[in-house]
Amino acid sequence: MGIQESLPGGVILTSLETVAGLARAGSMWPATFGLACCSIEMMSTGGPRWDLARFGMEVFRGSPRQADLMIVAGRVSQKMAPVMRQVYDQMPDPKWVIAMGVCASSGGMFNNYAIVQGADHIVPVDVYLPGCPPRPEMLIDAILKVHEKAKATKMGAHRQAEITELEELALQAEPTSAMKGLLR
Repeated sequence: MGIQESLPGGVILTSLETVAGLARAGSMWPATFGLACCSIEMMSTGGPRWDLARFGMEVFRGSPRQADLMIVAGRVSQKMAPVMRQVYDQMPDPKWVIAMGVCASSGGMFNNYAIVQGADHIVPVDVYLPGCPPRPEMLIDAILKVHEKAKATKMGAHRQAEITELEELALQAEPTSAMKGLLR
């Protein structure tokens, strides 16, 4: 006989991490960080047709201290990179990043000295959203994937162990200079 059978009806068993994850996913506030044409699609996602309010994200925050999701929409120039890093550093933990569009993901067609070749050179990216520009439906799908990550985020000592494990895996990854195939 398990504990579920011995408890009276109406008692819900769960962990604090699960409740906190559901609360995080249900009240995620994005930071306004539109840099180019992808930001038009990001703004339309917040409009009445696609309605981000149904996910608890009706307000794009102007202050990074009130946001926990950064949507990098568009190409990141070398001049904008330190500003993007500063906004990311000012966001409270836990925080997530979506690289929206091919320019934010990999520099896009702008393979020159003025454009950063991917937002992941500046901040850690959780979800890459392809397209030029990606449709609002695609952004909603990426946001739902971030919600799944938020629900699975651990707390306390478990979070520190998870961060350590992820850092060790990143250090063991093969560098791109050693990769063969389409990269060269």
